[in-house]
Amino acid sequence: MEEKLLKISEAAEILGVSIDTLRRWDESGKLTAIKKEGSTHRYYREKDIEIFASDLFKFASDWISRGAEFPGTFYCPTSAVFQARLVKMERLLMEKPGFEKLYSLIVLVAAEIGDNSFAHNLGKWPDTPGIFFGYDIQKGIIVLADRGLGILETLRQVRPSLPNHVEAVRVAFTEFISGRAPEKRGNDLKLVREVVLTQPIDLFFTSGDAEVHLKGANKLFQVTRGPNVVRGCMAKISF
Repeated sequence: MEEKLLKISEAAEILGVSIDTLRRWDESGKLTAIKKEGSTHRYYREKDIEIFASDLFKFASDWISRGAEFPGTFYCPTSAVFQARLVKMERLLMEKPGFEKLYSLIVLVAAEIGDNSFAHNLGKWPDTPGIFFGYDIQKGIIVLADRGLGILETLRQVRPSLPNHVEAVRVAFTEFISGRAPEKRGNDLKLVREVVLTQPIDLFFTSGDAEVHLKGANKLFQVTRGPNVVRGCMAKISF
């Protein structure tokens, strides 16, 4: 059976990056293209694209845990850049058959998590400002991450008695908290929880050593202690 090859434009749409980015990755060896004999056009093996896309979560994890570099196309240094990429993702989801009713809710969940990172770390980024935002529409995966303060340190500014990451994340997803600057903290994640619990959308969210797993038809919200301590916040949305 002949192996399926994708045009560069098809590969770019699946990965959510530009054609120029794929050309640069080919030249640097990051993601090597295939050139048919006597042609200058770039093609990609479908399996290679799937494997590369599945590394999104690893890219984000390596960045927030070790400061490892990742392809710049996934980096949103400002909220404006994030919003622009969010609009592009929304367009791709709108074109996906069967997602006419769900696409807006998927975008809403991603937007709330990304906006939360910018709002809570504004002017207080420990080192690198901005967020990681990558998605693979074909595989139904969205990954967001930041190297920010994290939920516990953020909420302790208005609730100093919070004892640990698990309790802080529970509060962030379930309680409305008023503070001084800004006036409201952590309220976006309540909306995320409500949407994910009622829609065919799965969520993995972690901050510090606290983890939230919302998956399957009978989802139950609970916060557990994970094996690793994650800097900032990281989320994986599956649909």
